[in-house]
Amino acid sequence: MKIGFIGLGNMGGPMAANLAAAGHDVTGFDVAPAQVEGVSMVPTAQDAASGRDVVITMLPDGAILRQVAAEIIPSMAAGCGFIDCSTVDVDSARAVAADADAAGLLPVDAPVSGGVGGAVAGTLTFMAGGAPAAFALAEPLFGIMGQKAVHCGDSGAGQSAKICNNMILGATMIVTCEAFALADRLGLDRQKMFDVVSTSSGYSWTMNAYCPAPGVGPQSPSDNDYLPGFAAELMLKDLRLSQQAADSVDADTPLGAAAAALYAQFVEDEDGRGRDFSAMLPRFEGRKRGD
Repeated sequence: MKIGFIGLGNMGGPMAANLAAAGHDVTGFDVAPAQVEGVSMVPTAQDAASGRDVVITMLPDGAILRQVAAEIIPSMAAGCGFIDCSTVDVDSARAVAADADAAGLLPVDAPVSGGVGGAVAGTLTFMAGGAPAAFALAEPLFGIMGQKAVHCGDSGAGQSAKICNNMILGATMIVTCEAFALADRLGLDRQKMFDVVSTSSGYSWTMNAYCPAPGVGPQSPSDNDYLPGFAAELMLKDLRLSQQAADSVDADTPLGAAAAALYAQFVEDEDGRGRDFSAMLPRFEGRKRGD
């Protein structure tokens, strides 16, 4: 396929490189200077989209997605696939999909899970929303960039699945970090706690696969001084999207709201910006009840 890829940052760059390595003709654009192996860089987003069979975007937020979509949709031919892999608000995803559909395109909102490591390794999970025909066009590309793609429903369903998943992730990481900090105060060895929890009813991805305690469990950012695999400010973004969505449908999500508030404090008022979202553990280590 001829593929345009717009947004070649930490996630988009490796994803585009994997498509090029698989033999696709990939044209790329990013507002920041970028060089991606196998990708032909062009000076504008319109140039990246023009004459392509599929255009993929990986962008920071809904406002930028809307702006880029307005720029590139007129450059895209009817029947072209428009796959947005950004994590944005559901309303933006649906609005862009409606504009693309009106232009005769095949839009898919397909945010990802798996982080930079998954983007490099081609093991991402895609949560996709869109018409069956649009998903069918995109699915072979998902198979190159990732290991699993789930068609979650109509436009916006991919974003809905992503923010629900990450609301669980954010809240679970907080309580995992709280539990380690409590274990420390109780004199319980961290490895012993891991051995119990990881094989009992406290089992979770944050404990078993991404343990926030250095030297415990598989390698994770905690073993690298909490340099981000998934930055705390990105978790805050996703938690805020979850609460924006909850407000829009009048859903009661008190733990999701509490997680958003804690990450806001950590990122905006403390030292969380630029650290992994699991760096909540050293935060709790230094705090007392009521601080």
